[in-house]
Amino acid sequence: MTDNAPLDGLRLLVVEDEALVAMVLEDYLADLGCTVVGPASSIVDALALVRAEPLAFDGAILDVNLGRDPIDPVATALIERGVPFILATGDGGAAAGRFKAPILSKPFQFDALERIVRTTFVPSASSKAGKA
Repeated sequence: MTDNAPLDGLRLLVVEDEALVAMVLEDYLADLGCTVVGPASSIVDALALVRAEPLAFDGAILDVNLGRDPIDPVATALIERGVPFILATGDGGAAAGRFKAPILSKPFQFDALERIVRTTFVPSASSKAGKA
């Protein structure tokens, strides 16, 4: 495992309808030092969290489909608010192509999750230097 310091305090919304998958994701994110918001298991619950003021999270990990419902309304609401997100899918990402977002393949592998969380939600040292 790599240094977790940059992820400490990172708050991530988890939207996942499979309870066991949500628990694994929560455990992995906690091991990385992240705080999980949710998990939300429905479009309605996820949209309520996205539309809350003030926003309670820094980014999100979204299951591409919640049952038969595509995640599109939640992804669109996050885009409108400028919140980065990762799409989680077990179908190879075909359904995720509607949004320009990183894809996390199911079943989750800890190292792959850590890599995608770092590259999506943590600014790189080079982008920090450019802003200084």
